[in-house]
Formats: sequence, structure tokens, C-alpha cells
Amino acid sequence: MPTSRAPRSPRGSRVQTLAQAPFPFLRGILAELAVPAVAPLPPLSRPRRLRRLPHVVVCVIALGLGLAAMDELSDGYRLGFPLGTLSGFALGVAVVLALWRPVPAWWLSLGATVVAAAAAHSDIVAAFPGPVPGPDWPWSTSAMMAQAFVLFLLALRLPTRVAVGALSLTSLATYVLQSLAGGPSYPPTARLPGPSYHPTGALAVVVFAAVVLLGTALRGRREARTQLVEQASLTEEERARRTVLEERSRIARELHDVVAHHMSVISIQAQVAPHLVENPTDELKENLEGIRQNALEALTELRRVLGVLRSENPEDPYGLGAGAGVAPDAPQPTLGRLDALVENTRAAGLDVTTEITGEQLPLAPGVELSAYRIIQEALSNALRHAPGSAVKVELWHFPRGLQVRVVNSRPQRPAPPSPGAGHGLLGMRERVAMLGGTLVTSETSCGGFAVAAFLPGNGTAPADAAARTDDTFTGLPADTFTGIPGEETP
Repeated sequence: MPTSRAPRSPRGSRVQTLAQAPFPFLRGILAELAVPAVAPLPPLSRPRRLRRLPHVVVCVIALGLGLAAMDELSDGYRLGFPLGTLSGFALGVAVVLALWRPVPAWWLSLGATVVAAAAAHSDIVAAFPGPVPGPDWPWSTSAMMAQAFVLFLLALRLPTRVAVGALSLTSLATYVLQSLAGGPSYPPTARLPGPSYHPTGALAVVVFAAVVLLGTALRGRREARTQLVEQASLTEEERARRTVLEERSRIARELHDVVAHHMSVISIQAQVAPHLVENPTDELKENLEGIRQNALEALTELRRVLGVLRSENPEDPYGLGAGAGVAPDAPQPTLGRLDALVENTRAAGLDVTTEITGEQLPLAPGVELSAYRIIQEALSNALRHAPGSAVKVELWHFPRGLQVRVVNSRPQRPAPPSPGAGHGLLGMRERVAMLGGTLVTSETSCGGFAVAAFLPGNGTAPADAAARTDDTFTGLPADTFTGIPGEETP
């Protein structure tokens, strides 16, 4: 017959939990200290001729500490040639090994010190009676310095919990050696009783804690600086990506307005067409009604997309409509409104002239809209970055399309901090690429800036565009980037 177990008291379970709590932490530290894999100490980034200087300095220090430890352990600890030499050599090797494998180096340094101290304890007691001063024990000067270098390199390259774990185990080993092993016992009749060695355990723990704290602080500072640089890079990339997406959304919104106009015309014509024919057949009425319904449904879907893409708070610091776009319900501009744009720019403080060359052929609505937006953005950039400059807007009409060129002279005064996002050229490239055109931007020889774009008249690139190199397609004259005609080169 099964017996029911008495419920465990909350107090008993709490005590058991507290008793078992440290073990997972200790197991985690020991597991991390058992993994030797870690990236080697990186060289200096600058100057390039001294990239390996830290490694050379550490190797020289390791050589000096190794030789000093050999002499101190062989003579001071009276370990003799084999054990004293091997222990000192192990301390020097541990310092060098810490450059590439700090965890094995720490184990090697601690193990060599513990073995040497334990082996020398009985000899020190026998060789140095109480009143006679003995050597430093359990940490000799060279062993303490070697262990400090190893702990510093370990804290500089491994997480804080691993460095603290190594420091804790080092302190525990020091306590075991100095407190539990103890010093020699003297008879009551002995005069001036005292230890046969100079205890260095407390000093060693303080030194080790200081170097671990310093290494952890430097590692945290380096990681913070690296994260700051990465965050700045990600922020800049995100700004550029967001600007491109906003410009694409605005392009889609403006194209919607153009398409919506034509769809509205199709709907109206399909509704009026039956009244223009005497005795229209039922099939004709049904087909026209289907055309009208499809046009209305497409127009409704486009308006839904427009509601998502439109900006509610457009930014236009100079009143030119550049940046986020014009008001959502305003008609989309064309080159017919170029004069008003130029007048607004003149009122803002720029000397703007226009020149139109060639026979003005009909252009696709998207081409006129993109040309207007490119001129608008170029004038806005001139206001931001070239105050007091003279700007010339040129339009060349070719049989294949339209070339737009906006060039400004060097600024007459320093530019104030720009209120824009700094990615207006990305929007220009998006518009030109959408229409299959070309865009070239560059500084001029006179200290100004030029923007030149060619837009195919029908909004699509010619089939032989890649093979054409004549000015019919590119439309770029020889003096595109020489500044405004008549301006003297500085």
C-alpha cells in the first residue's frame, strides 16, 4: 500500500536551494576556464611599423621574468637545478603563451607557482630558523609579476566572469598554501619566534585584484568604443535605407496620381460612349460597363495604396516643395510650373537663370514630374550648401528625351548647418533609374556643383542605350562640369 510523503517545508526547500546555488556558477566558471580557444592579441592598428611592438615587449618581459624566477626558485627556495629551473621556465613561457592562449597560460603559471611553493615549504622551514629572515613565500617576486601579467592579459580578452573566476581560484590557492600549510612551530624556550618566510599572500591577492580590475576596465572601454562605431555605421546605413524607401514611396505616390488621372478618364469615356452611338447593342453596353467597372476598381485600389504611402507632415524648409513632398491633395507638378519654382528660389536668396534649348516635344507625365523634382532638389541643395551662389538651370529637348542640367557657382559665404537628411542625391538616382535614364553629379572646376540627368521621353531606356555613346542619348555637353559659362576659374 503506497504511503504518502510528507510535504517538504518551505524553509527546507529554501535552504537546499541556497546550498545548491553556488555550484552551477562554479561549474560555469570552471567550464569556461577549461576552454583554451580565444583569439590572439591583435596588433596595433597604427603606426603600421610598430604593429607587433606589444608582442615584442611582452616577450622581452617574459624572458626577464623567466630568468629571475629560475634564479630565485633555485637559490632562494633551494629547489635545485631541475625543479627550480623548470618552474622558472614555466613562468616565462606562461607570460608569452598569454598572448595567444590566456587560459592555459593562467593554469600553467598558477600550477608552477603552487608546485614550487609546496615543494619549497619544508626546505624553507629547515634552512631558515625563526629569527633568520627567509624568502618571500608562497609568491616570490618574479612569480607574482608573471601571474599579474597573465591575469591582466586574461582580463583584457575574456569576459568579466572568467577573469573574476580566475582571480578567485588564484586567491583560493594562495589561502590554502599560506593559511593551511602554515609556518614552522617553535618550542616555547625559543627566542624571537617567527615564521621562516616572509608571507606574500595578502599582497599578491591585492596586486592580482588590481590588474584584473584594470584589464576588465580597458576591455569594457574597448568594447564600448567598438559598439559605438558599429552603431554609428548601422545608423548611417539605416538613414540611407530609410531615405531611399521614402523616396520610392513618394515616387509611387506621384505615379499613382498620374495613373489615377488616366483611369478616371477611361471610366468617364466608358460611361459616355454608349450615348454617342445610335442604338448601341447590348454587347457593346455590357463591354463598356465592364471597362468602366474595372477602371473604378483599379482606381479604388490605387487610392488605398496612396493612403498608405502619403506623408502627413511633409518637410520643406525652403518653401520649394523639396524633401518629403508637397501636400497630399495638391496636383502633381510639371515643367509648366518651373517658372514659379525659379521665382521661389530667387526669393530665398539665389540668383537663378534658366535656358531651354530644342523643340519641346510631348513628354510622358512621369518624365515631366521627375524632371521637375530633380530641378527642385538641386535648387534646394544649392540653397543649403552654396548660399549666395549663382545657379543656372538648363533644359535640352532631344528627339529621344530630355536632359536636365543644374549647376551652381562656388558659395559666397559658409553654409549653415543643413536641415535636410543628406540623401537628396539618392532620390534623384531612384527617379532616373526608374525611368531608364542616366544621372551624373560632380563638383565643378570653379568650386560649384553640377547635376546632369537625361530622361527618355517615353519613360523607358532605348534598347541600344548601352551601345550608344553619342550626345543624342547622354545629352552631356563637353562643359558639363566646368561651372557657369563666363565664371573665372579660381
